[in-house]
Amino acid sequence: MTEKPTLHPRNRHQGRYDFPSLIKAHPDLARFTITNPYGKPSIDFANPEAVRVFNRALLKAQYGIQHWDIPADYLCPPIPGRADYLHVAADLLAEDNGGEIPRGAQVRVLDVGVGANCIYPLLGHSDYRWRFLGSDIDPVALASAKAIVQANGLSKAIALRQQANAAHILTGLLQADERLALTLCNPPFHASREEATRGSQRKWKNLGKQDPKRKLPVLNFGGQNNELWCEGGEIRFVTQLVGESVQYAQQVLWFTSLVSKASNLPGIEAALKKAGAKAVRISEMGQGQKQSRMVAWSYHAQAARQAWYARPESKA
Repeated sequence: MTEKPTLHPRNRHQGRYDFPSLIKAHPDLARFTITNPYGKPSIDFANPEAVRVFNRALLKAQYGIQHWDIPADYLCPPIPGRADYLHVAADLLAEDNGGEIPRGAQVRVLDVGVGANCIYPLLGHSDYRWRFLGSDIDPVALASAKAIVQANGLSKAIALRQQANAAHILTGLLQADERLALTLCNPPFHASREEATRGSQRKWKNLGKQDPKRKLPVLNFGGQNNELWCEGGEIRFVTQLVGESVQYAQQVLWFTSLVSKASNLPGIEAALKKAGAKAVRISEMGQGQKQSRMVAWSYHAQAARQAWYARPESKA
């Protein structure tokens, strides 16, 4: 039997959370700390405010992020899983760099759908000092991300850009002279709000949180329409991303996306073959009961990928 993948070895969130350290970093967390059925300190993950304060403490204690907040009802991300995606992507870049993870501002990364939380740029810059460009179609989300960036003095490391056409993902986003080592994308994986709601209800049931006397949030971790669902769901979004990636084939070393549903892989692989990708990687990831995977593709042959960081004419 194949073992389920677990957190990446470089993930800072191995084992149980150190609540005393988290509360020391952000004392407000003490208000939300409870004792779980196993007698261990925890928080009520059904309480959106508790999750928001927990994330704030985690970011401050482990990543040095002093100021972090999001508007009400926007996605409050589970940080360990977000960190895993970055570490798996870093290993991918190391493949083309003699086994060494490229670090620093020379590595420019696009986060497609940066969201109000700006989480991938914050974690990626903290762990690898990469330089980020975050895109989104939602001006409210971008305003929130900008406030986080400015409050933490990260404007030189993290830039933000609006995708002006909501029907597009990459098209019209990049300038002709921009080169990127990597793109990240955590696509909306539901096809409708109803599907997203059913998914959350299943999670509450699995976590033993179903209590008929208690009102639970509709969506765990919150989330707006474009963050959690879109017409056609994950498969449509990722195949569109693949299709639009062709126009930036020479400007980007590796395109990547999370894919939550294994059943979507054959359709995505067919889209990649049609697009002419020269290299495809599928990396399994797991956080607790949740299983996911990163799909990566490049239009560069191996020799060109290995020469990417040797190019003096521009930074990636």
